[in-house]
Amino acid sequence: MMKKKSLFIDAYLSLALLAEDRFRINPAVILAQSAIESGWGTSVLAVKHNNFFGITGYGKRNEWWDGKTVELGKHSLKFRVYRSAADSFMDYASLIRNSYTRAACVSYDPKAFAEAIAYSPYISEVNGDDRESYKRLLTDISHYVAFQTASRYGA
Repeated sequence: MMKKKSLFIDAYLSLALLAEDRFRINPAVILAQSAIESGWGTSVLAVKHNNFFGITGYGKRNEWWDGKTVELGKHSLKFRVYRSAADSFMDYASLIRNSYTRAACVSYDPKAFAEAIAYSPYISEVNGDDRESYKRLLTDISHYVAFQTASRYGA
């Protein structure tokens, strides 16, 4: 499991840093949320559809999302399909910056970010999500990612 996490960080850190540059969101929380939503990059949404954040297929098209969607089952929500992982990371960061401003503004404090996201409409209780558990998991993984990137890359 540790190797999978390490490979995930190596593979997607550059995309999180690009998103940080454009949208001023902590790359550790970007990678943490992606890890949760994509099962460290192994979910069907991530592997087949480049959707690393579980973003549903609603809203306006933009420079990163051309409007394509997929349903994963008979009663599934529609999810966005991206041309690339980079498009998924940028669309996510844009969504957080523009629609979840409170979370974006506290992203360099992982615990405050996790609180803002866990108790926002980003998380759907329709799917049985436990907001407190999500908050703790997002905080813990953010700290893990920050530690790993600092120790490996001196970031």
